[in-house]
Amino acid sequence: MQLRRLIATTTVAFAAATSLAACGGESEEPTAGKTEGVYVNTGELAYQVQISRQLNEKDFEDRDYLTGLPTGTSLSKGEEYFGVFIRVFNRTKDDHESASQFVIRDTTGKEYQPIVLDTNLNRTAYHPAVVHGGDQIPVPGSLARENLTQGGLLLFKVENTTYDSRPLELNITSPEGTTATVDLDV
Repeated sequence: MQLRRLIATTTVAFAAATSLAACGGESEEPTAGKTEGVYVNTGELAYQVQISRQLNEKDFEDRDYLTGLPTGTSLSKGEEYFGVFIRVFNRTKDDHESASQFVIRDTTGKEYQPIVLDTNLNRTAYHPAVVHGGDQIPVPGSLARENLTQGGLLLFKVENTTYDSRPLELNITSPEGTTATVDLDV
């Protein structure tokens, strides 16, 4: 009797494991994340928003994030800087180019493009790169990886009123044209 029960249990467990493996199991990353910290796939790479937050140019910590702004960049009345700190992982054996297209969208459809920072002056800024097989960006040991946010900075100028239209959604478009989204915690 116990042997039959053991065989039946083993058969059910094997069938369940085989079914999960055929569906990709839990190793596949989603293309949409309802919160920061979730890994999302676009193309062959996985992206993770470490944190997003408002940046204050008068705050000691935030001033360093705001270096390398294009000449003449300033905030208009009713605007503020918003930072998204992101990491990119290549879990394949091949090299892949990371995304260079990002957009923040609020629930009204208003969109914000990132400000292109001078990466020679701002060592925390995200910049697209070839991510080698099994590697990540920002690379371990870099300032962007080892600071408190542990991610490369995408900097946006947003209207103060956009926070009334939450959740804000970060859209990440791969060089191949596939898109992933992450709801930002504001």
